[in-house]
Amino acid sequence: MAGPVSPHLVIPMMLWGETPPSHCISAIQISHDHCTLVTGSHDGQLCVWAMDPNTYKATPKCFLVGHTAPIVCLVAAKNTLEMECIVSSSENGEMCTWDLIDGQCIESVKLYQIHSHIQSYSFGGTEDASLFCIGNYPEILVIDPFTLEIIMNLTSRVHPDWMAAIHVLRPTRRQDDVVLGLTTSGVVKVWTVGAQDLNNSGEPVLEHESKQIRCLNATSMTCCLYNQRTVIIVSPKTWQIYDAGDFSLLCSMSSKQGESWVGGDFLATDRIIVWNTIGTAFVYRLPTNKLKGHVTRCVVESKDFHNKSSEEDLPFLYCVLKLSDEQKLPCPPSIRCSLVVKEDGRLVKLLLRGDANGRVSVFTIPEVTDNQLEQIQQLDFDNPPNMTSESCSSLSDSWMAIHPKPIGILSHMDSTIPVTSSLYITMQNRLVCGRADGSIVLLNGIATLKLLLLQQAITDIPDLLTLNGHTGRVTCLLYPYQLHNRYDPVQLVSGGADFTLCLWNISSGTLLQKFCVQVGEIAQLLVPPANSSPRILQCICSVAKDHSVSLISLKERKCVLLASRHLFPVTCIKWRPLDDFMMVACSDGTLYVWQMETGQLDRVVHGMSAEEILNACDESVSVVPSFQEGGLANPAVHFFRGLKHRNISAIRHAALRGLNQLQHTNASNNQDSGDLSKDRGVPLSIQGLRSNASETEFHAVFFDAEALVVQLLHEEYSMMSPNTLENHGLINQNEYQKVAALTHTASPDAQKKIADFLGKVKDKAGDMERRLKDKDKHGILAKVRESAENMQHKIQSRNDGLNAKYSERGTEDERDGASVGSSGSTRQRQVPNSLPTDWSLTMEIAQLLLSLLHGWTLDEDLDQACQSRLGLAKPKSPVCFGLISRSGHMMLMLPTWPAGESVEHFTALSHWSISSTLTTNHLLAIVALSNTLMSMNSTAFSNGKLVRQYPPRDAKRSVEDRKAEEPFTVHDVQTKQGWSLMATLHCVLLPDKVCEFQHLRHPSGLETFRKAQIEMLARRWQDRCLEIREAAQALLLAELERIGVDGRKAVVDHWATFLPTYADPFTIAGPSHSVGFNANSLTGSGTQNLSVPSQQWGNDGGSPARSAGEYEAEEDHDEEDDGEDVALRRPSRSMELKRRQATSIVLLGVIGAEFGQDIGDNKKTSETDPRKRKTVEGFGLGPNQNLARLTSKALTYLLLAPASPKLPMHTSLRRAAIDLIGRGFTVWEPHLDVSKVLLSMLELCCEGDKLIPSMSYGLPLSPAADSCRTSRHALTLIATARPAAFITAMAREVARYITLQQNAQTLNVNLANTTLARAKPEILRVIELLIDKMQADISDLLVEVTDIVLHCVDHGHLKGRSLSEVFPSLCRFSQITHCSSSRRIAVGSRNGSLALYELRGQKCQYIQAHNAEITACAFSPDGKNLASYSSTENRLSFWQQAATGVFGLGAVQTRCVKTYTTDPLPPCVRSGSTIPLRMARLQWHSGKTVAIMLSDGSETRYHL
Repeated sequence: MAGPVSPHLVIPMMLWGETPPSHCISAIQISHDHCTLVTGSHDGQLCVWAMDPNTYKATPKCFLVGHTAPIVCLVAAKNTLEMECIVSSSENGEMCTWDLIDGQCIESVKLYQIHSHIQSYSFGGTEDASLFCIGNYPEILVIDPFTLEIIMNLTSRVHPDWMAAIHVLRPTRRQDDVVLGLTTSGVVKVWTVGAQDLNNSGEPVLEHESKQIRCLNATSMTCCLYNQRTVIIVSPKTWQIYDAGDFSLLCSMSSKQGESWVGGDFLATDRIIVWNTIGTAFVYRLPTNKLKGHVTRCVVESKDFHNKSSEEDLPFLYCVLKLSDEQKLPCPPSIRCSLVVKEDGRLVKLLLRGDANGRVSVFTIPEVTDNQLEQIQQLDFDNPPNMTSESCSSLSDSWMAIHPKPIGILSHMDSTIPVTSSLYITMQNRLVCGRADGSIVLLNGIATLKLLLLQQAITDIPDLLTLNGHTGRVTCLLYPYQLHNRYDPVQLVSGGADFTLCLWNISSGTLLQKFCVQVGEIAQLLVPPANSSPRILQCICSVAKDHSVSLISLKERKCVLLASRHLFPVTCIKWRPLDDFMMVACSDGTLYVWQMETGQLDRVVHGMSAEEILNACDESVSVVPSFQEGGLANPAVHFFRGLKHRNISAIRHAALRGLNQLQHTNASNNQDSGDLSKDRGVPLSIQGLRSNASETEFHAVFFDAEALVVQLLHEEYSMMSPNTLENHGLINQNEYQKVAALTHTASPDAQKKIADFLGKVKDKAGDMERRLKDKDKHGILAKVRESAENMQHKIQSRNDGLNAKYSERGTEDERDGASVGSSGSTRQRQVPNSLPTDWSLTMEIAQLLLSLLHGWTLDEDLDQACQSRLGLAKPKSPVCFGLISRSGHMMLMLPTWPAGESVEHFTALSHWSISSTLTTNHLLAIVALSNTLMSMNSTAFSNGKLVRQYPPRDAKRSVEDRKAEEPFTVHDVQTKQGWSLMATLHCVLLPDKVCEFQHLRHPSGLETFRKAQIEMLARRWQDRCLEIREAAQALLLAELERIGVDGRKAVVDHWATFLPTYADPFTIAGPSHSVGFNANSLTGSGTQNLSVPSQQWGNDGGSPARSAGEYEAEEDHDEEDDGEDVALRRPSRSMELKRRQATSIVLLGVIGAEFGQDIGDNKKTSETDPRKRKTVEGFGLGPNQNLARLTSKALTYLLLAPASPKLPMHTSLRRAAIDLIGRGFTVWEPHLDVSKVLLSMLELCCEGDKLIPSMSYGLPLSPAADSCRTSRHALTLIATARPAAFITAMAREVARYITLQQNAQTLNVNLANTTLARAKPEILRVIELLIDKMQADISDLLVEVTDIVLHCVDHGHLKGRSLSEVFPSLCRFSQITHCSSSRRIAVGSRNGSLALYELRGQKCQYIQAHNAEITACAFSPDGKNLASYSSTENRLSFWQQAATGVFGLGAVQTRCVKTYTTDPLPPCVRSGSTIPLRMARLQWHSGKTVAIMLSDGSETRYHL
């Protein structure tokens, strides 16, 4: 029983019902803090109990779900990080490490070894524990409890056998550890483990001693804690005390008839406790009557103890621990002895017992002194005194104490019939519940959940449809269309305990067919794979408890195959559709291979061959259609098999398939697979869960926050026109085309050629149409056209009918819209009163989720706004949330914890005190959804119903339209303000609000606020969903701001130890570089290369670009592994190290980028500046820049590293590095090669607008497009933060490119594939942005900017058009002038020189025109003269070009022909702005007269 495996942000919520789940305890363990009990059950789930340290009363807190077999072992583990963890092991080899504080599964693995006993031990007295495991294998495995990696193997050289018991200890006055092992055959083995053995993890450690003793099938072996020479060994028939020195038998005690000993432990030097299979514990005193005086030494060290025993030397039983109401249980109880340290320092020995009925009992073992024991021994009694438990707690008792009772999925119905199976049809929002009386109920899923969970008046009663057809309980349900669209969408299949299988029409509620094929209860319903034969594609697979499997054809309404020769229960079904085989695996390891078409048993396979065939089925998945001739499942093969087995039906179907293949040879090429198995995620799903098959189902509701955000945005965008999308900045296709057109070659005849070509194509098409009409004598084309039009009308009318059926609300406004549309503006004016059904459904899911997650009572004003404007409602009772962790393992809160609290207390305090991981997930969902709804229209509710809002419209609207929309506009503004306040509360104010609530109302409460985990937020820094990404970034920055300087320093100190180091200098080869160029030189010596474990940082590489509707989950989180991967995956410490390295890079990058830079350019900022005090040491501008240097090298490595299996090109980690380089560029700049970083980002942006709509587009993008968006955003941040660095680096690369271009033929270099050639549109976009926002910085580097622009813009555009038309942003500066006739550009620089660009020859000439900054320059209309003006120098110069030499055949020179001394600028002009473009400009009035135009409107003319 596991949750859905999804990398999305999934939030589970439980509906337990009035009946508690069963919990047959098989193992019990207490945590290190002695406040938490953990019990494992035979059904595979774990239950966590909160134990009162004073009364020892245990209260069930939550279920930990993930194992698929009975729990065998539980052991507590603790490390230096103070994590309270428990390690569980099951009968099938599954091992899981659970964090008891946080509730998530840290690690899980499935081993081939099955453990029967595990002991936790810390080597050398360290705090980090290791697990010593024994079981049905001849070794002792030493496993790391947090990575579940085998770190040591203890093997036997003499008489290897299965180990029955083990104990690990460190003898006094020794530096090594000793492992005692006892085999099932009674051989004691001793291993000595030293430091050298720990380092040699690959070499097995052999035993040092071994001895045969008379003890078979021992169950436990324990050394005395108070003296290590005494050992107790418990076997089913007897328990024995041995001398650990020579393993000589000291004393023993046999069990009573019909009982067996299970385990034992030492209570003191001469006291032991032993318990048996019925749960009774016996406390003995070892014989010490031969010792003289007070017992100051160990019993074993007494010489008389080894003498022949007498009757007085037998162990003395002085106490029995048993329950007063002992019941006969189907399974033996689980018992464990524990030593607890009380607050006052006292040691209390507890005996913990877990029973099969889910009851936990805690006994206090009495402390009896020697004097008291002597008095008891003198008494003559037949039965020793009995002691009952201090406390007894059970799941059922805690469940019955809850008032009101926990709600179930059908609690709103008066019926008490239990639900035995359930199914949620996502696309129809129908919840199907099969019940014990054989009836099936169909409900409206969202309406039912709102009715059960929220405090709001719902007038609409959820639709009910009852199907009656089974005479026994309904055991399984299947909606085939939800798994593949080849099935009929109105068909539902149900199986029951009455051996029948029913086919229903859920639209009309009728029973279509009842099948009674198998003679056992239907246990499971499956769907064959998509590449099966056409006949099998219309079948479903039914598995019954009579060990039979059948294929039922829903199209033919009959049984195609009945496989009923299995002797043992069916455990697995796999398919080989290309070979027409169905593989049925049974519990005894046998594999039956059936031919699906003929219905014959092909073979029976046993042992390893069966496992290999099953594994091969997973490897041979193919998408080739099964009816192609290349496959074995072709008609000839089936025809031959039909003849062989004399199967007439198979022969007939094979012949029909052969005819179909001959008639449709190309059908496979056009066939739509329609495989829905890879679902992109649905916003809501409801699953029925149960501990075992005999109990009533309880239900889990899964909210997928990412899918919900995507669906909301998808539906919002679908209502917008392309112009509206462009106006809202969601797409920028027109803008990109304008910029991209400048980089392409421009030809004056290009448009004419295109028009002529299109005309020729049109004429040719018209001629072809006339020819077809002439040849069509029978009017076939007209008939085809007519039938197509008729079909179109039918489809349109059917769609209109469906729309009318599902849009009953608001029919009056629809009529109004239709009347307005009849006047000629139907397309623009028609606005339905009620949104489409899918839209309303998605919005109601968001409403339900936010109502459950919102922190009610923390802000009363916001609560009022949520109820009145946002349509939210308070929960009826405390919500049982859940948590999905790695591999689909789940933590499910129980309604028994905390018991009896109010809804206000839960929503304000207890909700945020459960788990830090749960707090993080809930805050991410709230902030992401609030921001999404704030950016949308139609997002308000009134009285629980969606309020109509006008969708976004184009800017051109009439005055009447604007007046009609004013009330809705005001309502929309108030709604957006409400969503903004909700996001602010949970992002920034929540910790302070919760602490304030606790201080005012519950000052003595034990709940503590579990703050969001910064490492989880760092891993989602570049989440694939933009809204969740922004929410994670906002939460992380708010948390880092809240913890202050000391908190950030602690975070840096902790995570800096995991930061990988790389070499300092980057080698640059060549004028331009692409991503990953020469990245091998970045690897630092002495450190391992960073790679990305798929469990944390997702792999986006290799997947093609997809639309939002085809978006699939491919990356990013802990939940990405599926069950098969876990079964084969072996976690390692290196994976955990790399995971922490990735987290460290992102966290330190965020802290350095946001809190490590000195604000502004003034390096002498006072230390008292509060913004200066935020700077973390190591990231500032002082001498200590070690952290900044190491972090920048790690980020740059992730950017430049070549794509590899360990670090693919498009991953969230690489995107995070790109984003953080852009955010903190001012911090990283001294340690970066700016040119290489910029070129690498430009390489990712080369095809930018072909991949992404815009940076603000919220729908998920393909991995390549997401990397492009992040790189573009980082380039924008870098350019705006350091415009001089960006322009200088790009100008330098342009100069290199021009130099290489001049020698391209000699060097044989293809410049079209370089980054500078492919990224011209992106460079122009950044330059244009800088001109708009950073004019002062651009004016200082105008020559470099012009070099870059002229490199990107094709010169053909400047032949017939001016520079102001081609790139108008650059012409804002008066220092730049362009002459179209002479095709020259002049640029005045800050140092007084003029740069003259000859576009014909692609040359540039520099003239020292002035001694100060040039304010303006301008060409004369004829292009012969150039005027330049410097306001600082107060001089105006005129320049002319003239050719030297005889007849003007020499070089062209530019010389000054006249100079004027101008008047100084007025103070009003000079003080108005320091930017030259705002001071003055030159204007030619004729070929000989130029005027200086000042910003105040004055004008001064000068003549040449």
